[in-house]
Amino acid sequence: MWHRSKKIWLHSFFTLVKGGALLIYLFLFSCNEKTSKPQGHREKRTSYVNTFIGTDGPGNTYPGATVPFGMVQLSPDIGIPGWDRIAGYYYPDSIISGFSHTHLTGTGAGDLYDILVMPLNSKSNKRITENNGLPYSRYLHEQESASPGYYQVKLLDFDINAEMTATDRVGVHRYTFPKDSLSQIRIDLGYALNWDKATDTHIKVVDNQTLEGYRMSTGWAKDQRVYFVMRFSEPFSSYTLMENGDQVTESAKGTATNMVLNYPNYEGELVIKTALATSNIAGARKAMENEAPHFNFDDYRTQADSKWEMELDKIHIVDSNLTNKRIFYSMLYQSMLAPTLLSDTEGHYKGANGKVEKAEGFDRYDTFSLWDTYRAAHPLYTLTQTDRVPDFINSLLAHYKETGLLPVWSMQGNETNMMIGYHSVPVIIDAYFKGIQGVDYNLAFEACKASAMVQERQIDSYMELGFIPVDEHHENWSVSKTLEYSYDDWCIAQLAQALGKNEDYNYFISRSENWRNLYDPETGFFRPKDPKGVFIEAFDPFEYTPYFCESNAWQYFFSVQHDIEGLRKQMGGPKELERQLDAMFTTEPRPGDKLPIFSTGMYGQYAHGNEPSHHVAYLYNFTDAPWKTQKWVRTILKDQYKDAPNGHCGNEDCGQMSSWYIFSALGFYPVNPAQGVYAIGSPLFKEASLKLSNGKIFKITVLNNSDKAPYIQSIRLNGQPLKRLYLTHNEIVKGGELEFIMGEKPNTTVKWETMYSTNQPVKKP
Repeated sequence: MWHRSKKIWLHSFFTLVKGGALLIYLFLFSCNEKTSKPQGHREKRTSYVNTFIGTDGPGNTYPGATVPFGMVQLSPDIGIPGWDRIAGYYYPDSIISGFSHTHLTGTGAGDLYDILVMPLNSKSNKRITENNGLPYSRYLHEQESASPGYYQVKLLDFDINAEMTATDRVGVHRYTFPKDSLSQIRIDLGYALNWDKATDTHIKVVDNQTLEGYRMSTGWAKDQRVYFVMRFSEPFSSYTLMENGDQVTESAKGTATNMVLNYPNYEGELVIKTALATSNIAGARKAMENEAPHFNFDDYRTQADSKWEMELDKIHIVDSNLTNKRIFYSMLYQSMLAPTLLSDTEGHYKGANGKVEKAEGFDRYDTFSLWDTYRAAHPLYTLTQTDRVPDFINSLLAHYKETGLLPVWSMQGNETNMMIGYHSVPVIIDAYFKGIQGVDYNLAFEACKASAMVQERQIDSYMELGFIPVDEHHENWSVSKTLEYSYDDWCIAQLAQALGKNEDYNYFISRSENWRNLYDPETGFFRPKDPKGVFIEAFDPFEYTPYFCESNAWQYFFSVQHDIEGLRKQMGGPKELERQLDAMFTTEPRPGDKLPIFSTGMYGQYAHGNEPSHHVAYLYNFTDAPWKTQKWVRTILKDQYKDAPNGHCGNEDCGQMSSWYIFSALGFYPVNPAQGVYAIGSPLFKEASLKLSNGKIFKITVLNNSDKAPYIQSIRLNGQPLKRLYLTHNEIVKGGELEFIMGEKPNTTVKWETMYSTNQPVKKP
């Protein structure tokens, strides 16, 4: 255990006392919010956000400062590699080695960590091998705090208070130094962690308050480029500049450059602004001029908070349970950490073709974790980020124009080809049928078709055989790819039909039936085949094999989101579908089963910690027991999301895990994400209001709701009885009110109308 001085102990004690008082105040405030608010007062949504959710356990999130969908993610780095520290920070750790400007949220990929900054002084010079000998400081969570757009921590070994905030493209630091003979700032461009590796870095001293340069790196994304301009509120008196281990003057260039800026006898605040661009240094300069012209840290912090407040205020919930509110707004916050801005203030960016490109008329975004986010995050954006969705779609199309294909999993102007499917397709088709304007949908169809016809990623075998056969590749994922390609093909067929491309429609709607080619009536599962079309003999649905992507046969069984009716018929009808769902949620892993890292948040074989399971609880709506959807959705909402650092049961995955919660807490979810229809589950809150981009309000009220009453007794839409368990997107965007009455027991007497067909998109509004 680290030694703590009396001063630190007392500071921690009073911090805890003040924090406890704040929690008591928030609790009383929440319980009496209708009677105790001063006239005209409105609670701040940002006050409910816990940015530390997911920083422990498998969540892989970061707690640092960023703005919605921003280029900069200025966050602390422990400096020690490993899966738990894939986002740079891990809550159980006790040291910080610096603050870098870019991070991924909730992924399993260890990239970024660009431009590490660390304040130092003569009070400590400790080194450990675990963080490659970097200077570090101990810290305590009692002397650490964060809110949307802001992060703060006391670096105990140096007695330095560190604060972070951000604009879209600029990270802003404020360090408060004690009096010391030699206060310093260390900047390390060679710093790398996990998969990341610097390939070329450059630092140039422009004057005694300005640095500029770049960091080129490789890793998961092979060609990452970050250009920067860094300005200091106070001039440094001298510096030491290192180039690959050798001291140089004015300019350094190499795979490992770093420098230390000296501020002898300095005491007080020092503000550092770091502007980023992926295009060139000029782009970073423009970002500095446009977004961060002064050194008033508190102004930037206020601006960041206001941006978050504006976004979080798009959904207003009423609930007497403070924990529920904190989880909800924390999940809404996390849903907006990706995609991230790629273009500079004039539209220039590093393209996926390796060239500097220019976005005309839109902001270019990247960090598209599409295998995850097509399911719920992007459908959520069509409701909460309607004005930003055209930029997302045009960014996908820009990638197509640069490479000839839509992105699979793109980051920092690179295709990583991580995961499977061509899931840009459902994102585009969903936008089309929801009436999103500002997109060339003829170009979009061209891009979708091209991405589905390539002779790579086993799409050639898929087109030839109607399925993907097993091979010797360690991530063959033959069954999963077949199912996911089938879904994407259905999406392409819908756009083809809408655009009058009948021949293309017939071709792709036929391909969308390919899921049937791997259904095995004998075992009742999707089963891999060899190249001759024969089911392999060694098959165990419990086993995690190369045939299924991060899952087993149980977890991929329901991945036919575009044809649940067809799957149900193939199985033998609603009763068989119900039986298989019951088995999914109750069949526990066997004692000898080896569960991989992504099999978390489990109920039987259902794994909420991984995306293929996310729509499954809603499929009871397609049986004669829809109350089981209500039971399981409410159970997952309450069990698998916590207001704590270990509050995620699996990777947050760039907004998918949080978006599932947002939809489900409101009471509905997109089973087929490209359809514009939402299956109804079990709403969590007494009241929720969505502020839509067209100025309309969609209000959800829930009567007789409690943890003991998750079951729907009746539903009314705009005052009229609703005897179906789905909503359309068009019904929501028109505004209105959805009213639920809940009960402690399932209402099995209601004869809900026939569940909607998952293979027909709703008409454009």
